Amino acid sequence: MIQSVRGMRDIHGEEVASWQRLERMFQEQSHAFGYTEFRTPIVEYTDLFKRGVGESSDIVGKEMYTFDDRGGDSITLRPEMTAPIVRAAIEHNLIRQRPIARIWYCGPLFRYERPQKGRYRQFHQYGAECIGSPHPEADAEIILLASETLRAAGASGVKLEINSLGTAAARTKYRDALIAFFTEHESGLSEDSQRRLATNPLRILDSKNRDDRELISKAPMLYDYLDDESTTHFETVKTLLNSAGVVFEVNPRLVRGLDYYSHTVFEFTSDTLGSQSAVCGGGRYDPLFAMLGGGDVPAVGFSIGVERLLLILEAQNEQPPTTNLDVFLCAFGDEARLPAQLIAMRLRREGLSVATDILRRSPKAQLKEADRSNARYALLLGEDELANEQITVKDMHEGSQVVVDQAHIVQHLAST
Repeated sequence: MIQSVRGMRDIHGEEVASWQRLERMFQEQSHAFGYTEFRTPIVEYTDLFKRGVGESSDIVGKEMYTFDDRGGDSITLRPEMTAPIVRAAIEHNLIRQRPIARIWYCGPLFRYERPQKGRYRQFHQYGAECIGSPHPEADAEIILLASETLRAAGASGVKLEINSLGTAAARTKYRDALIAFFTEHESGLSEDSQRRLATNPLRILDSKNRDDRELISKAPMLYDYLDDESTTHFETVKTLLNSAGVVFEVNPRLVRGLDYYSHTVFEFTSDTLGSQSAVCGGGRYDPLFAMLGGGDVPAVGFSIGVERLLLILEAQNEQPPTTNLDVFLCAFGDEARLPAQLIAMRLRREGLSVATDILRRSPKAQLKEADRSNARYALLLGEDELANEQITVKDMHEGSQVVVDQAHIVQHLAST
């Protein structure tokens, strides 16, 4: 028997209803903030991620699904969404069409990691990008959209942490200070952090290694290296969030793992998820457009891990929505089969969900199936009903039933 690929899973049964509820909510919250959906291909040229995410990152170095297509081009299953969105914004001249582009997305991503709870090799993210504004109002708007989305989903106990990575000039000074500090203590660093010391020392701050964490606690603080521009930007973001009633903590050790972040970075975390506590992360990535050949275009965004959000809701005993059927239509006898199908189509065109028996089962078996399908009503069409152009309506919740003219069935169901 062929099974699904390790780290990739089927979504089926009642679980689908939970996904559909979140997807509708993502759309509603995005619309409330004036964001429009954008869909990119699941494959991109590999150079997009090498240039955008950074060749020194774990994503590019260890985790990407990369292969040569038949034309000899190197293709990669997208491991993250920001670089594809920026590529699309440049390709379609979105900023030339209007000064601000507000975009949201939801779809699958792919990373070759060790599968564990809440982390799969094919996973899904909902996210949003605000492109075109360098001002802190855009940072706050993105954080508010993420916060409102988690609230609307019903995720309680989620904590927001924010930090500033500052301007390029501030980060350069801080980077030099980090290199000096960690070089002095290089022998105490993990192998991964020693490698990062030579490529991107800021990413050492993201290490989960116990020995690294002890050294990190003694390392210079980025906050001490922020220039006036960085400080003013960050203080304004905090003021806007406070004014909106959003509770947050400043975490001076918070960095995002990708090379393109600047100024505001943030994470929403939950104790429910264990060591992999982040359910949402994002920040400002002004350098990315220039890195991909799109000029000087500021942008800020976030992404929410859908599987991780579902784990939080499950831990909170959030009941998944049901996918109840409006009508199960039972055809009793050979003569009723065709009329039953015609009535079912009529009801579907009126917006009702209707299933019919297509196994030619006994009346008892059909009624049992109507009950199993959680149908609100069972419509019974037999010899007597056909002769009188009527249909029996059984209320599956109350157990009562009434005979209705077939011509009036839509009105009857609408009024009950």
